[in-house]
Amino acid sequence: MAFGGFQQGDDPRLMAEINMIPLIDVMLVLLVIFIITAPLLTHAVKVDLPKARSAPNITRPDNVQLALDAQGRIWWNGEEIGDAALEARMRDAARRDPQPELHLRADGGLAYRNVARVMSKAASHGLVRIGFVTDPAEAP
Repeated sequence: MAFGGFQQGDDPRLMAEINMIPLIDVMLVLLVIFIITAPLLTHAVKVDLPKARSAPNITRPDNVQLALDAQGRIWWNGEEIGDAALEARMRDAARRDPQPELHLRADGGLAYRNVARVMSKAASHGLVRIGFVTDPAEAP
């Protein structure tokens, strides 16, 4: 606070104003610091979660095991089939009531375009219940 002015005259009166500019500058700096650090504080909590194995999915008897090997061959419930037979079997599976689940097993080295092609065929025939099967033993 200022109690006097810089006047050199005979009238040294008290200064009745507070200089707000430095206070505003400090508050703006603090505001910027809080804006930057607040999101970091919410994500900085390190929690050691318990390790647990989930129960395996119980597969219903009405499912189709569809496998794609590294060469792009298609296997329907363990039987190798071609593209024409795949479309016929998908059409028949889509007509069944209840509709079977399609469990898709694709080789890790297979190009994604092959998997996408099979999935789009299944969707075009009306098979909407598609699941990917992975190996739980292989961790990334």
